[in-house]
Amino acid sequence: MNEPKQIGKGILYSLVVIFALMFAGSLLVSLLLTLTSLTENSFSWFITAISFITLFIGGFISGGKAKEKGWLIGALTALCFSLTVLLFQYLGFGESFNLKQLLYHAGFMGVSMLGGVFGVNLQGGRA
Repeated sequence: MNEPKQIGKGILYSLVVIFALMFAGSLLVSLLLTLTSLTENSFSWFITAISFITLFIGGFISGGKAKEKGWLIGALTALCFSLTVLLFQYLGFGESFNLKQLLYHAGFMGVSMLGGVFGVNLQGGRA
């Protein structure tokens, strides 16, 4: 089993990638909203897809760094992401998650776990 320090680095690295990709996606959507006549409603599925793809990539990266137990590392990655979002939302806006957001974050956890499993298996895994 890998050291907890190595697992923590993998999760931290994947969280940085997740937030960087989320920032880039938000920038792209905001530019499209500003420069075109599109509305926010026309981007709801696009934003959701970007979110799930980003969490899959984050799980893939953390699973690849850990090299074993990808489902657990992916779940921890999604849990850290969800806790970070909850902290920003609660401390910044005074609101907690509603049922819709809980379902999204449960989906994020599932997708990130799947990404972790793929990351372990495609990065060579155990030798």
